[in-house]
This record gives sequence, C-alpha cells and structure tokens, in this order.
Amino acid sequence: MSSPDIISRIAAAKRAVSAQTELLHREFGRAESRWKSDGTRVTAVDVAISENIFRELGAQFPEDQYLSEELAETEEPIPVTARFCWVLDPIDGTNNFALGIAQCAISLALCEHGEPIYGVVYDLSRRVLLTGGPGFGVFDGDRPVRVRQAPASRETLVGFHSPSDKALLPMTTGILSQFKIRGLGSATLHLAYVAAGLLDACVDYNVKIWDLAAAIPLVRAAGGEVHFLNGEQLPIRKFDLKMKKIIYVAGSPAMCAQVRQLMGS
Repeated sequence: MSSPDIISRIAAAKRAVSAQTELLHREFGRAESRWKSDGTRVTAVDVAISENIFRELGAQFPEDQYLSEELAETEEPIPVTARFCWVLDPIDGTNNFALGIAQCAISLALCEHGEPIYGVVYDLSRRVLLTGGPGFGVFDGDRPVRVRQAPASRETLVGFHSPSDKALLPMTTGILSQFKIRGLGSATLHLAYVAAGLLDACVDYNVKIWDLAAAIPLVRAAGGEVHFLNGEQLPIRKFDLKMKKIIYVAGSPAMCAQVRQLMGS
C-alpha cells in the first residue's frame, strides 16, 4: 500500500491542510455565514480553504479528482473515475466555527479507487493534526493512538447527534439510557476521537460521506470498525450533494456490536 504514489500524496496532504490552519484560526468566530438550501451553513472561509487546498494539490497531482461539498460545479452526481480522488470538508462543524465554538475541523481524505485510505484532520479545538490510515498507523499529533478496547460500562463515552428524522428516535433510547453522551457538533471529530481513543464509540444519523471520509481510515487503522446501517457507502462511486443521510456506528468491534444491538439493527 505504501507505494511512492501514495507516500507523495500523504506528505502533500499534510502540508496542504497545515497551510490552512492560520486562516481557520484567524477567522474563527468572525466569518460571516449564510444558510444554503439544504439547511447547512457556509462561510467564505469554507470556500477559500477548499480552493487553497485543491489548488496546491492539483498543481502536484493534476490527474486526480477533487471533490468538496463547497466547490462542486453541479448538483448532479459526479462519477468517481480516477485512481486517486480527494474528498474534502473544509470546515466540518461550520455552525460551531461561525459562532465561535471550538469543535470544528478541516477534514481531507485520500481515496484510491473510491476507498478512503488515508485521512488528515485538523482539530481546531486542540490545535492538533490527526493523521493515518491502514498500513500507516494513526497519530494524534506525534502520539500514536488506538481505539479503546475496554468493555462497555456506564462510564462509556459515545459521540452522538440526535436524528433530524424523528421517526428514528426509537433507535436512540437504548444508547441514551446506557452510556454517557457527547454531542460536539462535528461528525468528523466524533469519528476521529474514536480513532484517538478519546471516545469509546460514536453514532450518527445525519451525515454525508464528506463528513466521514477522512476519519474512516483513522478508525480502521486504529483497530476499530465503521458500520453503515442504511446501505454500504464505500467505495465511493459518485460524489452526490443530494445523497441520503448516512446512519452509522463506529468503535471497537465489541462496541459496534453492542451499540447495534441497542439500536435494534
């Protein structure tokens, strides 16, 4: 897996994301925002980070595909055809970012044939870069990390966002009654924190693939699993801004099994 093609892209990804952290901090809590038709928030900083990262990567790897929620030229699905594609969420947690709440992140995934193989996530709140993928290990800054393997208990911490579709509320009661809950406002950070051992598991009902793509290889490389509960999402065959919301669970294999049982899935 560690071919020169991949190694060069990993190094470039780390540089490209790191180069945008100053802008992210400078505009934190200050950037003007607007609401898009899908009910999500966007700022000029989202667009600028997308343009800056893809300009830098595109100059080095012009044959790759570049996919961002904020830069799609059409709302029609974009087929993923290149060997390597990049999936970017320039600010995951834009609501938090615009309001001055620190839990937000830059999230960049390198995919090969549509499968996320390496992730780079910049955590604004802790000022740290989380990086890794299968075959490369996972690092929280310079510190190697692993998914928690402890048995579930009432002290178990689960990252959780309640479903926007209230018909799904019956899937939440077991989780809410069994575990301690953390809702950070950033799906990327929930999943990345599972990889880093900061959360035992996470559950979400409202996400899109660009929210998860960079953190999926982190979790997998750190000894965890990501289970999609309403249809397999990988490999990414098309980038669709109108895609259905993903329901997923992540954690150690044992935690995923227990959470799925509580959800009735």
